[in-house]
Amino acid sequence: MSNPSRVAIQTQDFDVSAELAALRLHDGRVGAVCSFVGTVRERTSGVAGQVHCMELEHYPGMTETSIEAMIDAAQQRFDIYAARVVHRVGVLNAMDQIVLVAVTSAHRGQSFQACEFLMDYLKTQAPFWKKEHGPQGAQWVDARVADEAAAARWGDWRT
Repeated sequence: MSNPSRVAIQTQDFDVSAELAALRLHDGRVGAVCSFVGTVRERTSGVAGQVHCMELEHYPGMTETSIEAMIDAAQQRFDIYAARVVHRVGVLNAMDQIVLVAVTSAHRGQSFQACEFLMDYLKTQAPFWKKEHGPQGAQWVDARVADEAAAARWGDWRT
Protein backbone atom coordinates (compact mmCIF):
# COMPACT_ATOMS: atom_id res chain seq x y z
CA MET A 1 0.00 0.00 0.00
CA SER A 2 1.37 3.40 -0.86
CA ASN A 3 0.25 6.83 0.29
CA PRO A 4 -2.74 5.64 2.35
CA SER A 5 -5.69 7.87 3.11
CA ARG A 6 -5.99 9.08 6.67
CA VAL A 7 -9.15 7.11 7.53
CA ALA A 8 -10.36 3.62 6.62
CA ILE A 9 -13.56 2.03 7.87
CA GLN A 10 -13.61 -1.62 6.84
CA THR A 11 -14.85 -5.09 7.68
CA GLN A 12 -11.59 -6.87 6.84
CA ASP A 13 -8.64 -7.15 9.22
CA PHE A 14 -5.60 -4.92 8.82
CA ASP A 15 -1.84 -5.55 8.80
CA VAL A 16 -0.26 -3.24 11.40
CA SER A 17 3.22 -3.55 9.91
CA ALA A 18 2.03 -2.64 6.42
CA GLU A 19 -0.03 0.27 7.74
CA LEU A 20 2.92 1.74 9.67
CA ALA A 21 5.31 1.28 6.76
CA ALA A 22 2.92 3.06 4.38
CA LEU A 23 2.37 5.91 6.85
CA ARG A 24 6.05 6.79 7.05
CA LEU A 25 6.98 5.88 3.48
CA HIS A 26 9.18 8.52 1.77
CA ASP A 27 9.10 10.89 4.78
CA GLY A 28 12.66 11.24 6.04
CA ARG A 29 11.53 13.69 8.75
CA VAL A 30 9.87 10.91 10.75
CA GLY A 31 11.74 10.12 13.93
CA ALA A 32 8.81 8.56 15.79
CA VAL A 33 5.83 6.41 14.96
CA CYS A 34 3.36 5.82 17.75
CA SER A 35 0.53 3.36 17.33
CA PHE A 36 -2.32 1.93 19.30
CA VAL A 37 -4.08 -1.30 18.35
CA GLY A 38 -7.33 -2.12 20.09
CA THR A 39 -8.55 -5.69 20.20
CA VAL A 40 -11.81 -7.35 21.20
CA ARG A 41 -11.25 -8.98 24.56
CA GLU A 42 -12.99 -11.92 26.13
CA ARG A 43 -15.09 -10.57 28.94
CA THR A 44 -18.26 -10.74 30.94
CA SER A 45 -20.78 -7.92 30.66
CA GLY A 46 -23.11 -7.16 33.56
CA VAL A 47 -26.00 -6.89 31.11
CA ALA A 48 -25.37 -9.60 28.55
CA GLY A 49 -23.42 -12.12 30.66
CA GLN A 50 -20.52 -13.70 28.75
CA VAL A 51 -19.98 -11.66 25.60
CA HIS A 52 -19.60 -13.96 22.57
CA CYS A 53 -18.95 -11.25 19.99
CA MET A 54 -19.55 -7.60 19.28
CA GLU A 55 -21.07 -5.87 16.31
CA LEU A 56 -20.06 -2.39 15.22
CA GLU A 57 -22.12 -0.19 12.94
CA HIS A 58 -21.38 3.23 11.48
CA TYR A 59 -22.91 5.82 9.21
CA PRO A 60 -20.85 5.70 5.99
CA GLY A 61 -19.50 9.09 4.99
CA MET A 62 -20.39 10.74 8.28
CA THR A 63 -18.01 8.56 10.26
CA GLU A 64 -15.05 9.17 7.95
CA THR A 65 -15.72 12.93 7.84
CA SER A 66 -15.92 13.06 11.63
CA ILE A 67 -12.62 11.22 12.08
CA GLU A 68 -10.95 13.38 9.40
CA ALA A 69 -11.96 16.47 11.42
CA MET A 70 -10.46 14.92 14.53
CA ILE A 71 -7.18 14.25 12.73
CA ASP A 72 -7.18 17.89 11.61
CA ALA A 73 -7.63 18.92 15.26
CA ALA A 74 -4.74 16.64 16.32
CA GLN A 75 -2.49 18.18 13.67
CA GLN A 76 -3.31 21.66 14.97
CA ARG A 77 -2.68 20.68 18.60
CA PHE A 78 0.42 18.55 18.22
CA ASP A 79 3.56 18.78 16.11
CA ILE A 80 2.86 15.68 14.01
CA TYR A 81 3.42 14.84 10.36
CA ALA A 82 0.75 12.27 9.58
CA ALA A 83 -1.96 10.16 11.16
CA ARG A 84 -3.92 7.10 10.12
CA VAL A 85 -7.03 5.58 11.67
CA VAL A 86 -8.29 2.16 10.59
CA HIS A 87 -11.50 1.07 12.29
CA ARG A 88 -13.30 -2.18 11.67
CA VAL A 89 -17.06 -2.61 11.56
CA GLY A 90 -19.30 -5.65 11.38
CA VAL A 91 -19.21 -8.70 13.63
CA LEU A 92 -15.97 -9.12 15.59
CA ASN A 93 -14.94 -11.97 17.86
CA ALA A 94 -12.64 -12.10 20.89
CA MET A 95 -9.01 -11.37 19.99
CA ASP A 96 -9.91 -9.68 16.68
CA GLN A 97 -8.21 -6.37 15.95
CA ILE A 98 -10.75 -3.57 16.00
CA VAL A 99 -8.86 -0.28 15.65
CA LEU A 100 -5.49 1.14 14.68
CA VAL A 101 -4.42 4.70 15.43
CA ALA A 102 -0.96 5.59 14.12
CA VAL A 103 0.84 8.93 14.23
CA THR A 104 4.22 10.12 12.93
CA SER A 105 6.31 13.02 14.18
CA ALA A 106 9.91 14.08 14.69
CA HIS A 107 9.89 13.04 18.37
CA ARG A 108 7.96 10.47 20.38
CA GLY A 109 6.22 12.82 22.82
CA GLN A 110 4.05 14.50 20.20
CA SER A 111 3.19 11.16 18.59
CA PHE A 112 2.19 9.61 21.92
CA GLN A 113 -0.02 12.56 22.83
CA ALA A 114 -1.70 12.77 19.43
CA CYS A 115 -2.30 9.02 19.38
CA GLU A 116 -3.92 9.13 22.82
CA PHE A 117 -5.95 12.21 21.89
CA LEU A 118 -7.31 10.48 18.77
CA MET A 119 -8.10 7.26 20.63
CA ASP A 120 -9.96 9.13 23.38
CA TYR A 121 -12.06 10.82 20.71
CA LEU A 122 -12.79 7.54 18.93
CA LYS A 123 -14.00 5.94 22.16
CA THR A 124 -16.39 8.78 23.01
CA GLN A 125 -17.30 10.93 20.01
CA ALA A 126 -16.88 9.01 16.76
CA PRO A 127 -20.19 7.89 15.26
CA PHE A 128 -19.96 4.15 15.86
CA TRP A 129 -22.62 2.03 17.51
CA LYS A 130 -21.59 -1.09 19.43
CA LYS A 131 -23.77 -4.07 20.22
CA GLU A 132 -22.61 -6.95 22.43
CA HIS A 133 -23.97 -10.44 21.84
CA GLY A 134 -24.26 -12.92 24.72
CA PRO A 135 -26.46 -15.70 26.07
CA GLN A 136 -29.14 -13.17 27.08
CA GLY A 137 -29.26 -11.77 23.54
CA ALA A 138 -27.87 -8.57 22.08
CA GLN A 139 -27.48 -5.25 23.92
CA TRP A 140 -26.41 -1.81 22.63
CA VAL A 141 -23.48 -0.36 24.62
CA ASP A 142 -22.86 3.28 25.59
CA ALA A 143 -19.45 4.91 26.12
CA ARG A 144 -18.03 4.10 29.55
CA VAL A 145 -17.60 6.73 32.25
CA ALA A 146 -13.82 6.09 32.28
CA ASP A 147 -13.65 6.80 28.53
CA GLU A 148 -15.61 10.03 28.96
CA ALA A 149 -13.25 11.13 31.76
CA ALA A 150 -10.20 10.39 29.62
CA ALA A 151 -11.57 12.47 26.75
CA ALA A 152 -12.58 15.35 29.05
CA ARG A 153 -8.97 16.08 29.96
CA TRP A 154 -8.38 17.37 26.41
CA GLY A 155 -11.14 19.97 26.71
CA ASP A 156 -13.11 20.85 23.60
CA TRP A 157 -11.32 18.89 20.87
CA ARG A 158 -12.37 21.42 18.23
CA THR A 159 -10.16 24.15 19.76
